[in-house]
Amino acid sequence: MMEHVISGVAKFQKEVYPTKKARFSKLADGQNPEVLFITCADSRIDPNLVTQTEPGELFICRNAGNVVPPHSNHSGGMTASIEFAVAALGVSHIVICGHTDCGAMKGAIEPENLDSLPHVREWLGHCRSATDVVRDRHGELSKAHLDEVICENVVQQLQHLRTHPAVASGLANGRVTLHGWVYNIGSGEVLCFDESTREFKPMDERYRAMFGDLADSVAKDTCGN
Repeated sequence: MMEHVISGVAKFQKEVYPTKKARFSKLADGQNPEVLFITCADSRIDPNLVTQTEPGELFICRNAGNVVPPHSNHSGGMTASIEFAVAALGVSHIVICGHTDCGAMKGAIEPENLDSLPHVREWLGHCRSATDVVRDRHGELSKAHLDEVICENVVQQLQHLRTHPAVASGLANGRVTLHGWVYNIGSGEVLCFDESTREFKPMDERYRAMFGDLADSVAKDTCGN
């Protein structure tokens, strides 16, 4: 596998980089992304592939469970990255993207199985509000509720995100918009959280009022119009 990775770098340098040289030359002097994309570290998730974006368009943060710790006086990688993206880079959209079959959420549901992974168990304590919500909703909690926990975790991490001063300021002044997504690895579908209904909806339905018919937009782009 490592040989494949190394040969991939060689292929990038020889075949891919020359076709995008102008873009990389521009990026060499700085970045100006519009979107902070927070997602899971799971190897099956490729934010640029899923969103069909180019280098420089997404500021990406990844960790187990697409977690956003609530703001505190303790400095951490996620807190610093969020602050930098919003306050320094001026991103205008923040996406928290969960995904199906999330191992982190399986661990959050059954933390007793994480005794040999103490740091993972402690980290997933940031997902407790999600598991508690689903447990209270059903009177119990098991892996049968995995999909529901995955969705609820996205909602709860959005709540945590609002506690960060730079985000709170951006929201209050209309400079920042939050988005909650769940990506289905098997189907490619992306469900999006609708704050007004508190439901996850297909992407086209969720964003139709904002962007029109996304299918038509894709068709137009494909036709070169």
